[in-house]
Amino acid sequence: MDILLVASAFNSLCQRVYAELSDRGHRVDVVLAAQGAEPVRAAVRERAPDLVIAPMLTTALPEDVWREHTCLIVHPGPPGDRGPSALDWAVAAEAPEWGVTVLQAEAGMDAGPVWAAEPFRVAPVGKSDLYRNEVADAAVTAVLTAVRRHAEGAFKPRPQSDPAIDVVWRDPFRQQRRRVDWAHDDTATVLRKLRGADSRPGVLDELLGRELFLHGGHPEDELRGRPGELLACRAGAVCRATRDGAVWIPELRPRKNSGDPAPFRRPAAAVLAALDPGLELPDIPAPLELPQDRCTYTDIRYRQHGDVGLLSFSFPGGAMSTDQCRRLLAAYEHALTRPTRVLVLGGPRDFFSNGIHLNVIEAAADPGQESWVNLNAMDDLVEAVLRTTDRLVVAALAGNAAAGGALLALAADQV
Repeated sequence: MDILLVASAFNSLCQRVYAELSDRGHRVDVVLAAQGAEPVRAAVRERAPDLVIAPMLTTALPEDVWREHTCLIVHPGPPGDRGPSALDWAVAAEAPEWGVTVLQAEAGMDAGPVWAAEPFRVAPVGKSDLYRNEVADAAVTAVLTAVRRHAEGAFKPRPQSDPAIDVVWRDPFRQQRRRVDWAHDDTATVLRKLRGADSRPGVLDELLGRELFLHGGHPEDELRGRPGELLACRAGAVCRATRDGAVWIPELRPRKNSGDPAPFRRPAAAVLAALDPGLELPDIPAPLELPQDRCTYTDIRYRQHGDVGLLSFSFPGGAMSTDQCRRLLAAYEHALTRPTRVLVLGGPRDFFSNGIHLNVIEAAADPGQESWVNLNAMDDLVEAVLRTTDRLVVAALAGNAAAGGALLALAADQV
C-alpha cells in the first residue's frame, strides 16, 4: 500500500514505524505537521495515499483530510483512554499494565473506533525510556495489525461506544501535579514524579533561588541530609536529600525566560556551577566495580562473569560529552587489564549512544573548540575499541544508537 505518515517530529517511534512498514513492502512517505495543516493537505493531494498513519502527532489532523481518507492515530493508552498525557498518568499511578491503541481519526480527541490495541507491562523506568521501548514495541505491533486489517478490507473497527470499552478522559498532566514537596514526599514519591517527566517537560523546582526544571531521578542508599538539601555531585549529576533518603538528578534545565544563555537540558552540576561559581559540593565518585547491593547512581559500571567482562554505560538522552567519553575510555582501558576473553559494551536497556553532546557544546564558552574536543574524545574511544585484538569485543545494543554512537558500536567485533 501507499502509506503517508503524518508526524509532529520524525522521532524514534516514527522512524521505526517507517522502517517496519518499508521492510514489509509498503511505499511510505512522511510529512511533518509542525508547520501547520497546509503541508499535510498538500502531501495528501500529491500522494493520494491508501492510508494515513499518525505515529506521533501533537496537533489535530485537518478535518477535510480525515473525512476523505482513512487516518489512523497511534495513542499511547489502552482502548477508551483519552487525553494528551496518557503515559504521564500511567507512570504517576504506577499502573502495572498499560497499552497502545490505533484508532481512526474523528472530531473528538481519541474518540474514534479502534483498529488495533496492544497491551504491555509497565517497567519501573522513566517515561521517555518506557516510550522508546515497551511503548514502541506495542505501537509497532498494533500498527502492523491495523495495516493488515485495512489491507484485507473485511475488518470493522470497534466503536468506543462498545460497552466493553471503558472510556476515561484524563486531563493534561500539569506542573502542579509534578511539584516535589521535599519536606513531605518520601523518596519513592520523588522518584515517581521525576521519572514521569524525565525527558519532557521536567519537574519545575527551585534551586539556588532560581526556577529550574529537574530531569531524571535515581535513588541513593547512603547519603542523607535535610530535605531538599544539595549533598554531593557525581558524573555531572547532583544528589538531593528527601525526607527519608536522597535522589540523584542527572540534568537540569533553566527556564526559557530566565535570561540563561543556555536554557536547555545539561548536566546538573554544570548548570548549578554556572548559577553559582562559588558553590562547593563534594564530588563523590562511585567505584567502577560497584557492589551489587549498592543502590546509587552511576553512569558507567564494570562487572565480570568468568572470562566475560561487561562494561555497561547509560548517559542521559544517549549523548556523550567530552568528560563522559574520557571517563568511558578510562573504564574501557581498565576493562582491558582484566583477564577476559570477551568484553561486552552497552547498557541494560534504552540508548546505546547518540554520539557527542550537542547541548554541552552549545553551552560552552567556545562551542567550536568544545565540539572539536568532544569529537576527538569520541574518536579516541572508537579507536580504542577498533585496536583491541586480544579479546572479542561485542557491542550489545538494548536500544537506539546514532551518529558517533553508531560508529562506536560498529567498531566492535560483533554487534
